[in-house]
Amino acid sequence: MKSRLLLAACLLLAAGLAGAQDWKMAPGPLKTRWADEVGPNNALPEYPRPTMKRAEWLNLNGLWDYAIVSREAEPQGWDGKILVPFAVESALSGVGRSVLPFETLWYHRTFTVPADWTGQRVLLHFGAVDWATKVWVNGTQVAEHEGGYDAFSADITAQVRPGQAAEITLSVSDPTSEGPQPRGKQTLRPGGIFYTPTTGIWQTVWLEPVAQRSVESLRLTPDTANDRVVVRAEANVERIVATAYDGDRAVGTVTGAPGSDLSLVVSNPKLWSPQRPFLYRLIVQGYVGNQMTDRVDSYFGLRSVRLGRDAKGVQRPLINGEFIFQVGFLDQGYWPDGILTAPTDEALRWDIEKTLELGFNMARKHVKVEPERWYYWADKLGLLVWQDQVSPFATDGDAPRIYERELRAMLRQFHNHPSIVMWVVFNEGWGQHDTPRYVDLVRSLDNSRLINNASGWTDTGGGDVIDIHVYPGPDSPDPEPTRAAVLGEFGGLGLALSGHTWAAEGWGYRTSATRAKLTDDYIKLLRRCYQLKDEKGLSAIVYTQTTDVEVEINGLITYDRAIVKPDPVAIAKANRGIFPPPVVEYPIVPTSENVKQTWRYTTTEPGDGWIGAEFNDTGWSQGPGGFGVASTPGAIVGTVWNTENIWLRREFTVPAGTTWSKPYIRVHHDEDVEVYLNGTRIYTAEGFVGEYDIHALDASVTGLLRPGRNVLAVHCRQTRGGQFVDVGLVDAR
Repeated sequence: MKSRLLLAACLLLAAGLAGAQDWKMAPGPLKTRWADEVGPNNALPEYPRPTMKRAEWLNLNGLWDYAIVSREAEPQGWDGKILVPFAVESALSGVGRSVLPFETLWYHRTFTVPADWTGQRVLLHFGAVDWATKVWVNGTQVAEHEGGYDAFSADITAQVRPGQAAEITLSVSDPTSEGPQPRGKQTLRPGGIFYTPTTGIWQTVWLEPVAQRSVESLRLTPDTANDRVVVRAEANVERIVATAYDGDRAVGTVTGAPGSDLSLVVSNPKLWSPQRPFLYRLIVQGYVGNQMTDRVDSYFGLRSVRLGRDAKGVQRPLINGEFIFQVGFLDQGYWPDGILTAPTDEALRWDIEKTLELGFNMARKHVKVEPERWYYWADKLGLLVWQDQVSPFATDGDAPRIYERELRAMLRQFHNHPSIVMWVVFNEGWGQHDTPRYVDLVRSLDNSRLINNASGWTDTGGGDVIDIHVYPGPDSPDPEPTRAAVLGEFGGLGLALSGHTWAAEGWGYRTSATRAKLTDDYIKLLRRCYQLKDEKGLSAIVYTQTTDVEVEINGLITYDRAIVKPDPVAIAKANRGIFPPPVVEYPIVPTSENVKQTWRYTTTEPGDGWIGAEFNDTGWSQGPGGFGVASTPGAIVGTVWNTENIWLRREFTVPAGTTWSKPYIRVHHDEDVEVYLNGTRIYTAEGFVGEYDIHALDASVTGLLRPGRNVLAVHCRQTRGGQFVDVGLVDAR
């Protein structure tokens, strides 16, 4: 280690001070507008820990040396500069290169402790480093940490001298998708629902001076039934004084011993809610005798979260005793330029502001833990949060031990945020194991929030909600005597906007052809969700998803955050339960939902012209619709179809004088479908829908319908899972 540090110093002297001119953003497929604001002198300059803030600190974000070497080797030189805190794989790091499981990523930089910090302890903080990290300061190892999403610190007082230069060196290894650790959507082979990995530093690195006798941590638990917040301050002081403020006015204070639960009663309390996210300022002081040795600033919100029955006896999640139908985004928290790290704090805030503007009141933070400032903005702006624990994909060996350690770290680090109203222990069985024990563990560590034992498909009967996933959906499980019914994922409507995609090819669970169609499709889903709220007792919904992510194009916002794809006003109204009048259908060509309709069909590719009215289809088979397999959701099968493709034709007669004022298609398809009227394509869609639904056609389609004989032609292609197709035409008014 000493020889490596001497080499580092020589290399630094030889290279000189590189400065900002040595850094530029690495090439990437896409970036946000905030990326152009980022540089070595302003990389995430905001104070990173808003729930425990001190006046003095030193931000170490900026340019560091880096090297990538084989796993057991030490660097013999530096590969270049990296912009911390952006992961090495990201464009904003200036590197844009993956680190493989057999490699180690090294960091190095110099810094100077301010001279006026003399006499104080110096703490070195890391917001998050993914995954296994060792830290040296001036050649002495000061920390070793495993975990990709939680903060850790080191007391480096003995290794530094105020006013003198010092060196930090890190080594980081990350097995990503080949290891037992929780990793969420990270993979070495990005594609589909899994994304570019993050290795190394991806949150702020900073120094902080603290007194010899100081506050080490805060735990703040609201208790609205008793108009108080319970304050627990771990500290090596003799006495704690905590005072709550409404603006500049003190509204409560408590004095007591460190490490004990102190009851801070608030006079005339104001509750925190999505509609009115009121936050109290909190000042916590540590005393030794009559001398105040430390002060930290924090905040808290008074709110309660519990289950309770509504007027019909249905179990509902209650915020401050009130049922709020929770309408949320599935929020992945990925960025095209920073991957797990937002380019700026403004960008981080923008995501939450836009979520609220679109009428959502909740976000399910999906198998990712954010920097604390994300939760600060959720607290301040009034967004409810379901917080997933990051998913592992292993259940043997060290995986359970690592999972529990990182679960405990998440619960401890983010306990103070009133926006978090539910902990989600597992997602869809990914790395799921020993679920009842984890539910009991979470309950023992935090009984102030609800618990979701498993979101989607792998419910074990525990926790406070029963959660299903349905794509596109929606649907609802039945509420239980002790658990509320929630729809943890649905939707996934895909739409690619040229110039705003990560790759040429993208996918969604179901494709909407235009922005107007996406708006209509979304409104239909939400209308049904609100019906399920009243008919079946559904209490919360989570739509997939906030933004596109890499090849996923099922966000309501493009990945570069440039465009809200659907009509934002209409979406906001739908999310709040305000809908346009329902469409009344007048069939022109009925589907086979009620009465079986006869079609000509073939599973062998037909010749040219098969879509036209004059094509001779007498050699095709004949049978009743719909066509598919009975196991397909929503299918009404008249004829079994179980091959890859099917072509359908159906003649129908239109009486003279028939008008078609608002042309719609009524269709159920699984998967890709294209529909032709008298030889002209009138509708196409990819993916599957799961039920019959109507979709507006272009007004010009009315001119294709003619008195007398007409032909409807359909091609459906099976790609995976269920398969089914049935088509009709309606006039909708």
